[in-house]
Amino acid sequence: MAAVSLRSRVDIHTLLHGAIVANTLVLLAVAYMLFGGVTAPEPRYVVYGLLWVFIGLITVWKTAPATTDDRTRRRAAAAAVGYFAALAVAGGLLTFPETGAGATWGIRLVPLPPGWGPAPVLTTPYVVVGLVPARVVGYVGLSYLVYATFIDAAGSAVSGLFGLLSCVSCTWPVVASVATGVVGGGSAVATAALGFSYDLSTAVFLVTVGLLYWRPSVGGD
Repeated sequence: MAAVSLRSRVDIHTLLHGAIVANTLVLLAVAYMLFGGVTAPEPRYVVYGLLWVFIGLITVWKTAPATTDDRTRRRAAAAAVGYFAALAVAGGLLTFPETGAGATWGIRLVPLPPGWGPAPVLTTPYVVVGLVPARVVGYVGLSYLVYATFIDAAGSAVSGLFGLLSCVSCTWPVVASVATGVVGGGSAVATAALGFSYDLSTAVFLVTVGLLYWRPSVGGD
């Protein structure tokens, strides 16, 4: 009985804090739309954007990597950073201007719908960084799950980066981002047309978070 009671309190505690985060995101979205004069072509785009941010935040909060040695943690961190970089490039958060295209240093704010915007875009002659909030927070959540998955896989027969690359659920977001032309940095952000890619990429994101959070065997899913 004591164990059940404790679990109930923990669940209520989690739900309460989750509700606070969700309500805060909704209030910020409403304020952004009212005072920023931002509209969305369809309500579902706002829902998707806020869902990416909410799930990303909750994922980082609720994921508890296993205890391990410093060497494994460093390798897991390197794998997670590399995974985030791959997602950022595939998802268009990082784009590279053509040589001689005349790109200069600059920064601007793109007023995309809540969750997707406001999106700061940093332009340099070498790389264009589009900080779409939903993608950044969502990719951080996925990368943290990869960090935890790497640690779990370190003691298995299929371990290390090879195990992560062979993990179907890990590679889905990268493939989906390329295949659907997900909105990204630079001119892609400035001229983004919301379309079916949002539906597909959001579905892939949610499924991937679920698979990595419950940690099926790496290389075997």
